[in-house]
Amino acid sequence: MATFKAIRIDKADKGTTAQLTQFDEAELMDGDVTVRVEWSTLNYKDGLALTGKAPVVRRFPMIAGIDFAGTVEASSHPQWKAGDKVVCTGWGLGETHLGAYAEKARVKGDWLVALPQGLSARDAMAIGTAGFTAMLSVLALEKHGLSPKSGPVVVTGAAGGVGSVAIAVLSKLGYHVIASTGRASEAEYLKSLGAAEVIDRNELSAPAKPLAKERWAGGVDSVGSNTLANLLSMTKYGGAIAACGLAAGMDLPSSVAPFILRGVCLLGIDSVMCPIEPRKAAWQRLASDLDRAKLSEINTEISLDQVQEWGAKILAGQVRGRIVVKIL
Repeated sequence: MATFKAIRIDKADKGTTAQLTQFDEAELMDGDVTVRVEWSTLNYKDGLALTGKAPVVRRFPMIAGIDFAGTVEASSHPQWKAGDKVVCTGWGLGETHLGAYAEKARVKGDWLVALPQGLSARDAMAIGTAGFTAMLSVLALEKHGLSPKSGPVVVTGAAGGVGSVAIAVLSKLGYHVIASTGRASEAEYLKSLGAAEVIDRNELSAPAKPLAKERWAGGVDSVGSNTLANLLSMTKYGGAIAACGLAAGMDLPSSVAPFILRGVCLLGIDSVMCPIEPRKAAWQRLASDLDRAKLSEINTEISLDQVQEWGAKILAGQVRGRIVVKIL
């Protein structure tokens, strides 16, 4: 039986170990589509899995990597045939199902989305889970009724993957985007993506007042904790914040004041188990609403054997934008 290169995570006496090794195809999990993986990405969750800093991985051995783009090699699923170009994000990849940092993956056909016309496999992974999550956040804000006429929008964790794509998309749609970052050195980068203003994250990291001065009509938050509490307290009447991350923690030290006195809404964004139709809609919007020139600005390419090194960097806040992983 054939083997292929993969980053394998195993349980150890203390924590986990991760190494680039040969993986036996016979060990692939059940699925009706086998994909030749060409590109993947590095997300914050991948960094947690690779370093063992959080219990992301829930079965062993595990192949790390939560998203991929590639070409169908074999399929018994009625929707897919050999040669089809596909994208897969979430569904437990790299957590409960063998993941993307490998030359081959076997998954359920129902998890796959066709690569949108106009996007290459590399483009799709330059967007990746982070960009897909950013677009789900934008769609949720639009569904709430937000438009550029509503007022400014804020994006936290602005120099990260979710933040970078959110800024690029929102600015192209005509929004006045306020970018919050802890890295002042990235101000020009953020403005090149379309941010109209850049603020220091310290403005949002202290304990929040129940209600503060209204500053924005909506926002995309990947930070959580005090930052999200402050965003809510500063959101204009009838506005909304899309919450999609927890870089600063899972807690939300807020009050009901923004909700019952200003009619603010907190929109929860989950990209892992998101149903297939919203997935398709988000990828189509990414193909049309994300400037390709800006996409090229926000990604760095690495090889499979560099993933573990960069996994530590992303947790240390040393990564700008998106990291694209060349598999084949």
